[in-house]
Amino acid sequence: MSVADSWDRYAVGSTPRRAENVKGDTTWLNWTQYADHGPDETLLGPVAGRRVLELGSGSGSNLAHLVTLGASGLGVDIAPAREAVARERWGDLPGLEFRTAEATAFLSETDQTFDVVLSIFGAVWFVDPETLLPLIRARMAADGILAFSHLPAGSRSPRPGRAGMRHDHTPSAWERLLTGHGFTGASASVIDPPEGRTVGTMLVRAVAP
Repeated sequence: MSVADSWDRYAVGSTPRRAENVKGDTTWLNWTQYADHGPDETLLGPVAGRRVLELGSGSGSNLAHLVTLGASGLGVDIAPAREAVARERWGDLPGLEFRTAEATAFLSETDQTFDVVLSIFGAVWFVDPETLLPLIRARMAADGILAFSHLPAGSRSPRPGRAGMRHDHTPSAWERLLTGHGFTGASASVIDPPEGRTVGTMLVRAVAP
């Protein structure tokens, strides 16, 4: 079974996002593994008029939210089932498109540039940063924002078969990696979990000068 097949099997068995969050919103951005928890899209700065790429876009809900705020968005995911679900849910939203592709292959082949690149429990967690970060940096516009989240180093979570190893790094290690690949203002921290939970969420942000 290929990595893409493994991710596709995982995608088919995943639970769809709720139609509304606790505030009654039909679109929202969620950086953490917990519902209605953590920061929102303001981490990215104003997104209206900006070109956003999401690596590991899943069902497309996070990216769709940014598009409702005026961004144009491209979601890339390795699993064909993810593209199908995203198109069914968000296909009528102008300025939003989805594509099935492996992240490094897409970045190596595209000539597009992006103002914002995000990965929420997505490709940045599963692809060697020594390979992925230079490819991301090469496709970012000046002063573009890279932001991603995943579980903290040493945490355990369900893994989709052979879908790939996780690249766990401490906050300081992520900051060094990003700086070493030409990003500035790199900051990484762990968001505390909600009450009653023990595992936080790693959240990382950097600028492409």
